[in-house]
Amino acid sequence: MRAAWLGLLKHSLNRVTVPLARSGHGPFALVRHVGRRSGRCYETPLLLARYGDDFVAELTYGPNVDWHRNVQAAGRCEVVAGGVTYEIDRIETFPTAAGLRAFGNPAAVVLRLLRRRDFRLLRVAASG
Repeated sequence: MRAAWLGLLKHSLNRVTVPLARSGHGPFALVRHVGRRSGRCYETPLLLARYGDDFVAELTYGPNVDWHRNVQAAGRCEVVAGGVTYEIDRIETFPTAAGLRAFGNPAAVVLRLLRRRDFRLLRVAASG
């Protein structure tokens, strides 16, 4: 059931949100990652929060989704947010309270009501 739901999202909602995220308009960012088995490049639209120079992701569908597993395996990815591309050189587990603060209200209120507790910090690589 869960795999069917994720497939439906991938083939319907993502067709709308990927171009929106690429354009730099709207709330979505793109995570560009390489498949851990296929070697193929993928773009996954996500709602990310800024945390200083870095980004916070809430793992709505848990840590076993492909984008997260691919980034963990590669140790890197790119984030396109607001039309700007950021190199991410590591991903870390992030405390729930800090993740909720990063998203701010009203998003944090919704995340609390949905009992979301699984956050990741995507570290932007130092330039130069």
